[in-house]
Amino acid sequence: MLLELSHIYKTYHQDQLDVPVLKDVSLQVEKGDYLAIMGPSGSGKSTLMNLIGCLDRPTSGAYRLDGADLLSLSDNALSEIRCHKIGFVFQSFQLLPGETALQNVMLPLSFAGVRRSDRAEIAKRALERVGLGDRLDFLPTQLSGGQKQRVAIARALVNDPEIVLADEPTGALDQKSGAAVMDLFEQLNAEGVTLIVITHDANVGSRARKILHIVDGEILEHKEAPQAAEEKGDEPA
Repeated sequence: MLLELSHIYKTYHQDQLDVPVLKDVSLQVEKGDYLAIMGPSGSGKSTLMNLIGCLDRPTSGAYRLDGADLLSLSDNALSEIRCHKIGFVFQSFQLLPGETALQNVMLPLSFAGVRRSDRAEIAKRALERVGLGDRLDFLPTQLSGGQKQRVAIARALVNDPEIVLADEPTGALDQKSGAAVMDLFEQLNAEGVTLIVITHDANVGSRARKILHIVDGEILEHKEAPQAAEEKGDEPA
């Protein structure tokens, strides 16, 4: 099992009050999975994403990634996990505006300690993988929204992470560009990339192979997406 959350609770303390956000959440992700975590605003899906991405710690519960007990690790060790094992894709792209596509994708390589002489070639291959081999020297202002998100996906992939974690990856895109990004995710998953997508959009969620529904901090449903069931010859759930 690549990733396993067991009986996760997350409570925030605000104005001397305890505010429970996640309540007894358990889930498993195997290598090569494509999971959509779906829920409305305020459902706890963003908090769950932050916990999976090692950006926050639960109040209680257990989290194992690739066999390691992450909750026993120091903040510095968790930073290393984020750098090497988790790639992030954000709704707002989060590209550096004064850097080219190539330079933006090279950035995680510097944090990972990759030799300077190797960074450009590795980043170039990542951009070619997402169909942007002809946009290496373009600034974000010279790219469309869909192309910016492809740069962000290349940046997420460049350190060959165990998991790519995408937060509302089509939220800032028009319908055509969003569909192209989801096509790319399907292609990457077919190549063996493990994907977890956080979304409120049923169209985005339906492209995954497994769907987890979260409401008011609790998992209500965990099932295969219709297309995955059809590929196995089963009736859609």
